[in-house]
Amino acid sequence: MKNDDRPRDYRKDTLLTHLGRNPEAQHGAINPPVYHASTILAKNMAEWEARRDPSKRFDGKTLRYGLHGTPTTFALEELLAHIEGGHRAMLMSSGLAAVTAPLQALLGAGDHCLMVDSAYGPARNFCDGILARCGVETTYYDPLIGADIGRLMRPNTKVVYCESPGSLTFEVQDVPAIAAVAHRHGAKVLLDNTWASPYLFRSFEHGVDVSIHAATKYIVGHSDAMLGAVICNEESFMPVRSAAGEIGHCAGPDDIFFALRGMRTLSVRLERHQKNALEVARWLQTRPEVSRVLYPALPEDPGHALWKRDFLGASGLFGVVLKAVPKAAVYAFIDALDLFGIGASWGGYESLIQPAYPERGRTATRWQAEGPLVRLHIGLEDPQDLIGDLAQGLDEMRAAAA
Repeated sequence: MKNDDRPRDYRKDTLLTHLGRNPEAQHGAINPPVYHASTILAKNMAEWEARRDPSKRFDGKTLRYGLHGTPTTFALEELLAHIEGGHRAMLMSSGLAAVTAPLQALLGAGDHCLMVDSAYGPARNFCDGILARCGVETTYYDPLIGADIGRLMRPNTKVVYCESPGSLTFEVQDVPAIAAVAHRHGAKVLLDNTWASPYLFRSFEHGVDVSIHAATKYIVGHSDAMLGAVICNEESFMPVRSAAGEIGHCAGPDDIFFALRGMRTLSVRLERHQKNALEVARWLQTRPEVSRVLYPALPEDPGHALWKRDFLGASGLFGVVLKAVPKAAVYAFIDALDLFGIGASWGGYESLIQPAYPERGRTATRWQAEGPLVRLHIGLEDPQDLIGDLAQGLDEMRAAAA
């Protein structure tokens, strides 16, 4: 795609391939080079002063200082914003930084935040720790509250924070209904959209003001870089970007390059993750050791109707509630697996498993389940091999529980 100003209306898969590239300016090289730069020299004082013009401070084009971005940074930010339908994007050093920076930007002493009860654990810790010390009060709410969130709104509620599907338990939120109520009360809607990525849930079409991503996951896609991304609508961009700059957030150029490379294959990887996950999830539903599978892409899932209405697909991450067994039996199940790694994070090409304890981090709702919960990420392996591996593990669990 030539770098000119002609109008274009290409589809997402085409944009994933072509946006954020400028081979004509890079001697024909397909991929943007990795700029390792802190100092950016000006040719003369006129150029130096022009770069300091406040209107150019965060325009995504002007090079001033490495902290504020390089051509590598701008390429990924352009691509992410276009794919999700936002105004502009900014990059952070981690997913957690992407969570905390908008909260810091949009909340101050005396403000009130509504945080979903199924949020990523460190997001809760940040609210209960840093924000509380800064004079911000947080109220946790039921992820299934929908339009009834209006009864929790206060005159000083400035942010409603969503995560859909929810961490560990995968409740699908009615984000458009929540956003409509929040906006009537003058609050901004923030959404952790990591599970779906910018590709499968176009946040801004559903009323979101700020979309948050642990780009470490599906955006990078290979478990080899730490990165966060924040995508904003036009109204929210400058407050969040300015605060992030004042705090000193930035991302390393090599990690940005890995994310750019990962974005080129995002759609095909997500398609394979969903295909594999559905096959494994349906098999798990048939096992006597399994109580239920928490995966919105399954028709039996309570959130399936909302997922089908709002999402363009599913990732490979879901939960499995086992029948009641001792903890030692769950550990025997996990330890017997050959293809599933035991580790934090997800979104890479490999399959992972982790025990999960949502009951430890709920205050507005109570997590009740028939037995232990494990979280699975289904990678790009052959699903029949994954099923065979899980079958062996479940056999070990049954034997350990006997």
